[in-house]
Order: sequence, then C-alpha cells, then structure tokens
Amino acid sequence: MTTAEATATVLGYARVSTAHQTLDQQQDALTAAGVQVDRIYSDKLSGTRSDRPGLAALLDYARPGDEIVVVGIDRLGRNAAEVMLTIRDLMERGITLRSLREGVDTSTAAGRMLAGVLASLAELELELGRERRAASREARTARGASNGRPPKLSAEQVALAKRMRDQGEPVPTIAETFSISRATAYRLIGG
Repeated sequence: MTTAEATATVLGYARVSTAHQTLDQQQDALTAAGVQVDRIYSDKLSGTRSDRPGLAALLDYARPGDEIVVVGIDRLGRNAAEVMLTIRDLMERGITLRSLREGVDTSTAAGRMLAGVLASLAELELELGRERRAASREARTARGASNGRPPKLSAEQVALAKRMRDQGEPVPTIAETFSISRATAYRLIGG
C-alpha cells in the first residue's frame, strides 16, 4: 500500500434543490458505499457552485488521493457544464470521483475516459445552446420583434406619464402610479 493510498479519505457529497426535500436517501446510499457519516458534505438548496457551502467545504477539504463519492453525477452542479468543471477540477487535483448511479470512477482509465466524454458533451451542449440563442435573436430581429424584455409601459402609458410630469407631478409619484421603479420612470420620461 502506498502512502497516498494509506492516507486517502473517502468523502461523500449529497445535494437536494429545495428545503422540503430530504437528503436521507442519498446519505444512506453514500454510507452503503463506504463513506463515513461524518465525512458526508451536503447542501439543501439550489444555486451555482459558489452558492453551495457544503460543496465548497468539500472541495476545500479534499486532498490529492482522496475519493469523492456522489449518488449521481448531477449532484455536482445545476447543469452539465458546471458538473464538468467540477470533475475537471477534481481530476487536475488528483482527487478521484466515483458516481454510484452512472458507474463513473476516475481512478480507472475507463472512468477517466467516460468523464472526458461527458466533459466533451457538456461543452457541445453549451455551444449548441449559444447557437440556438443566437439564431433565435436573429430570427426575432428579422421579424422586427424585440430581443430584450418587454417594455414596462406601452407607448400610451409613456405619453400619459410624460403629460403627468409636464403638469408638475413628481417622478416618484408617477413611478408609483404605474408600478415601476423610479429609475425606470426617469429613463422613460426624463428628469
């Protein structure tokens, strides 16, 4: 047994997206896979990688040679790109990832290859999404449709708001009347 194997720690990570969901099933699967209960990090919320304190603590604690076990690879992020960034980070740091559902184990050549394929698919997914959004914007522009948010006020409402301002009505009152922010009112009707 090498020194790295002797000092390796098996860590677990469990995540649910909302507070009313339970982590019990994931924690049971992780302990059945050999993770000690006190080595399971968890989050009960949705958000980006930086918004998950349990994942952040796990990534901070993990050292080269350690193994991180998850029930499903999707627990590592909200989308494929985020998951793949985490996997790439772990591989670069010499930390093994094992996903129970998908059978990914980056300690093996096949597992690393599968993780690489998943990373490539995630990059493809991101690129295709960018292309779809660009095509949608171009199509909307060609039809003369707006590419942004719908306007807060119609042209008639803007004209009425300008008349109110011209008659001495304060902008904060106009904003309240039309249920818009003061900043929006100033932008639409001027100061």
